[in-house]
Amino acid sequence: MRSPLKEAELTKAEIRELSKAAGLPTWDKPAMPCLSSRIPYGMFVSPEKLTMIDRSEAYLRSLGFRDLRVRHHGAVARIELPPSDFPKLLAGNLAADVAQKLREFGFKFVTLDLQGFRSGSLNEGLVP
Repeated sequence: MRSPLKEAELTKAEIRELSKAAGLPTWDKPAMPCLSSRIPYGMFVSPEKLTMIDRSEAYLRSLGFRDLRVRHHGAVARIELPPSDFPKLLAGNLAADVAQKLREFGFKFVTLDLQGFRSGSLNEGLVP
């Protein structure tokens, strides 16, 4: 497999800058790594788990959250948002509504990661 942008040694920032200059509507789209990256190492990846994650993240995006991950820890959904988004999630009944919706998607428990959004957070427990 070839990666032309990598071969051209372009950084993410440069790609975004060039995309914006070209008028592409996706120039500032958040990174979207594979949904399986939301499942801890060693855990079985199934279509059902991926669907739960996909539906949960799509629902949160529909509420206006932009940078996010829903990590699948068995019965637990661990939501990662930037700390600046915590007040929005915790205002009024939104947190309860989100918990209810994610339970409808198949999770038993729904948590908010107080460390906030961190790309690659499942790597934190790995020993180098």
